[in-house]
Amino acid sequence: MNNRFSPIGRLLLAMVCLAVSLPALAGDITVNGAGATFPYPLYSKWFYEYSNAHPGVKFNYQSIGSGGGIKQITAGTVDFGATDAPMTDEEMKKLPGAILHLPTAIGAVSVVYNVEGIKDALKLSPEALAEIFLGKIGKWNDPKIAALNKDAKLPALDIVVAHRSDGSGTTDIFTNYLTTVSKEWKDKVGRGKSVNWPVGLGGKGNEGVAGVVKQTPGAIGYVELAFAQQNKMKDAALKNREGHFVSPSLDGTSAAAAGAAKTMPADYRMSLVDAPGKDSYPICGLTWLLVYKDQQDAEKGKAIVSFLKWALKDGQKMNAPLLYAPLPKAVAEKVDKTIREIKAGGKSLN
Repeated sequence: MNNRFSPIGRLLLAMVCLAVSLPALAGDITVNGAGATFPYPLYSKWFYEYSNAHPGVKFNYQSIGSGGGIKQITAGTVDFGATDAPMTDEEMKKLPGAILHLPTAIGAVSVVYNVEGIKDALKLSPEALAEIFLGKIGKWNDPKIAALNKDAKLPALDIVVAHRSDGSGTTDIFTNYLTTVSKEWKDKVGRGKSVNWPVGLGGKGNEGVAGVVKQTPGAIGYVELAFAQQNKMKDAALKNREGHFVSPSLDGTSAAAAGAAKTMPADYRMSLVDAPGKDSYPICGLTWLLVYKDQQDAEKGKAIVSFLKWALKDGQKMNAPLLYAPLPKAVAEKVDKTIREIKAGGKSLN
């Protein structure tokens, strides 16, 4: 070796050469996802806890709405999507490969309002709620609302409807409910992640709708239950199909989920709105992670499979504290078998 380098210089040079020749440390993986805002409080907790337990795996999740999540997983710009609205057959035809809808939790959509003078929870029937969002009931002291709330001092205040402005699974659950309980809504507006709203102001994400309602006297809107609780918002008790007024809660969500295992289809795409049972809250829905059955990147695929298994076991324990109902045991067992179908290059990642 040329002796123009000092002993220390030769040592430094050797270290540099060694560093160049070594591969990057294994295990440093970033899993990218995007989609639903509905389960965002839960997913944030899951990703944080999983990464703490598995330091080599990080998650980058963009809470952009279910419509955005479906678009990005279709385009292949993320490793997984998240949605509260199952992909339609038409949307699935655009995919480059087979995709799995993996249910993770069951949540409730709260009908939130900003009206003074109502001591107890505002009571609303399916008919009244549909007519409010159709623009047919425009004042809070309308006889149809007053008849349901005889002890409340309802003001002669204009009703301001707040709704999502982005493609949203929360909207899909909410409009699915209105379509189920109101023929007029079904005929005039229908169900979807985005619809042509007859009236109202739009807000982006659950956060946006919550903001419109909180800042606007007389406003009414719909947000995921955890957002309503976190923002200390008033939410309505809704008349369910058994005729009972039920406020959104973990118990009401769990009651709606109770029959899910019996009717769960093989691909997990199903509706939970207007569920039977005297304790069932009527606006509930599943939320799903969208994962390709055949993974392009084996190492990243292994990380995703490992996370999914963890979510079914340890993650489910975190659902209830954040006001999401955990998956019924029989459903979780089915999902575990489905996760075993995920492969890369024809080889199992389990």
